[in-house]
Amino acid sequence: MSPHQSVTVIGIGADGWEGLPVRLRTRVLEAGVVLGGARHLALLPPADQARVPWPRPLRERLPVLLAEYADRSVVALASGDPMLSGIGTTLVGLLGAEAVDVHPAVSSVALARARMGWSAESTYVVSLVGRPLERVLAALAPGRRLLVLSADETTPGALAGLLTAAGHGEARMSVLGDLGAEEESRIDALAREWSQIAAVPRLNLVALAMPEAREAAAGGTQYGSWVAGLPDDAFEHDGQLTKRDLRASALARLAPMPGQLLWDVGAGAGSIGIEWMRAHPTCRTIAVEAHPERAARVTRNAHALGVPDLVVVEGRSPEALDGLERPDAIFIGGGARGDGLLEKCQEALRPGGRLVVHGVTLETEALLATAYAAHGGELTRIGVETAAPIGGLTGWTPARAVTQWAWTKEAGK
Repeated sequence: MSPHQSVTVIGIGADGWEGLPVRLRTRVLEAGVVLGGARHLALLPPADQARVPWPRPLRERLPVLLAEYADRSVVALASGDPMLSGIGTTLVGLLGAEAVDVHPAVSSVALARARMGWSAESTYVVSLVGRPLERVLAALAPGRRLLVLSADETTPGALAGLLTAAGHGEARMSVLGDLGAEEESRIDALAREWSQIAAVPRLNLVALAMPEAREAAAGGTQYGSWVAGLPDDAFEHDGQLTKRDLRASALARLAPMPGQLLWDVGAGAGSIGIEWMRAHPTCRTIAVEAHPERAARVTRNAHALGVPDLVVVEGRSPEALDGLERPDAIFIGGGARGDGLLEKCQEALRPGGRLVVHGVTLETEALLATAYAAHGGELTRIGVETAAPIGGLTGWTPARAVTQWAWTKEAGK
């Protein structure tokens, strides 16, 4: 792939080839190579040029494809706005913004907002194109409006089933098909009613209106908060779980930021890594867990709580950390006394990165006290007591005290 290669990206609406301005049609027909999906390429009139469908897997093979045509003018076709979860974003990532000339059409999101009468500021977009369906679950909140970009005609039915199974059968779905075309369509139904719907167009978008809390079906799954500290029973676990109050304390010091990566070392049920990812859609987690059953449980919890992109590495630390992408934050919830683990994590952190370690034994507490004396940071002992019945009265039940060491790596180190 030439460092000087450039690509023109042209968005096509549902009105197809005829909907493009003459200047863009000319640009397409004069290109040496046109890249696009089979549907887009089929819209074009005959011309003496190469027409190449997107390779699969796209991200792995696209650089090779571009390199093959580095000596020709290249036009890439996309649906609507190529910079909205589209190929334009991918090409900018590969070639740089200065090498990609983007000409968007009206996006399906803009058309959907117009059809629904929803303002841009009152809606949230979730893409399910090439992404796990469960991503929707992390975006749910009472009264929230979502625009869900469908992968194909099966997405609305699968989404309805997921919502209903999670207790959100009262969510209102409007499936908008072929937006902007003459055959544009709309189907409205509650998620729990969707099994009665026959077919939907392959090109569709789902406008999802969540009920207010007071309208939600009784007994349904509670909406998850985006503030750290989900209820402990939101997670499947075998007792190896960072409990709610301690989890909130740890995440406050880990300080999730958009686009940053967390290592959740000794993940247990995965609660820290899951809540890190729920803090922002671009937050990422690698959960490291030595026990196969717990590693599988982390994956199930991540899917159930709307962050299916969480990566699980099964292996014992510190060896399992070798080769992992350098993190912005690390949480060690178990096994901090592993040989050289603390030092390896400190070294791995990016400058400005945050490390939080929990210990419940005297031996781990001594290790953290030594680390605090050597490196500074914040050393805290946390005790939590909860009210519980004592006979016919109520008293306090203490949980095991936890020693927490929080440390931030200096910039430039």
